[in-house]
Amino acid sequence: MVAKSPAIAFRRLFDEVGTVDQIGVEERVAKFTTRSIKKASKIWGLKKAVSMVDLTTLEGKDTPGKVASLCQKALQPHDDPGIPTVAAVCVYPSMVRHARKHVADSAVKVASVATAFPSGQAPLKTRLGEVRAAVQDGADEIDMVINRGAFLAGDFSRVEDEIAAVVEACGVAALKVILEVSELETFDNIRAASFVAMGVLREGDFIKTSTGKTSLNATLGNNQVMLEAIRDFYLDTGIAIGMKPAGGIRTAKQALQFLIAVKETLGDAWLTNERYRFGASSLLNDLLRQLEKEKSGSYQAPYYFSEAAESY
Repeated sequence: MVAKSPAIAFRRLFDEVGTVDQIGVEERVAKFTTRSIKKASKIWGLKKAVSMVDLTTLEGKDTPGKVASLCQKALQPHDDPGIPTVAAVCVYPSMVRHARKHVADSAVKVASVATAFPSGQAPLKTRLGEVRAAVQDGADEIDMVINRGAFLAGDFSRVEDEIAAVVEACGVAALKVILEVSELETFDNIRAASFVAMGVLREGDFIKTSTGKTSLNATLGNNQVMLEAIRDFYLDTGIAIGMKPAGGIRTAKQALQFLIAVKETLGDAWLTNERYRFGASSLLNDLLRQLEKEKSGSYQAPYYFSEAAESY
């Protein structure tokens, strides 16, 4: 798939997967922000969003104790038994075994960032070793970053080959492929990268917007571009790929808008944490705050809820 120049390579890829009507996408997502959601549907949506959160700690000062607290938050986000667990806890590979022992025998998955997150700038052998170590220690899911330099250089075969190697290293663990949309710069590139990744993924794997470590992360716009790529890929192949917007989603109101986008683009089959996840720094606590407001009729102070770790 590599051409003589990046321009030729991209032209060929755009001819194959199509380009994006940026104005059309922006007009469509603007409408998602105007939808009115009634009480019962709102409560359902808030709880559904809680069940889709990947609760994450990715700091150099992470300790087994901090991971234990994270897992307790994941298993019991609030003292209301009607609120579900989150989808997963996500940690660095060195913390996987600690997370595994706290969420074992529960619905909460253990996810681990790997492949030299967030830059991806390490030899492939090193990146694959990190994936295998995380899976061996009990990771159910791996979040990897693509080689953006190779993609932007038009070396799509290299990107595909590296993702395929990570898929093999994952074994039965699910894979989330992070595109890092802020570095891809255009909607056309985001759509193209989505197709490059999905071409070597399996049913139950995901594509993901961002590491959460750059200035621009998930937006309704780039989320929509990726949802439409997933839809078109599914119609072509019958393979259902999941989606994870990450970074920048801070409020329950935003989360509900993202769920509206999912329902109207992919349908109810994607309104499950097996096919859709959220990563956002303060989202979980705001979801809980809104649920408490729907229940009691008044807002609790932010400190009423325990501090949520960052989610990416």
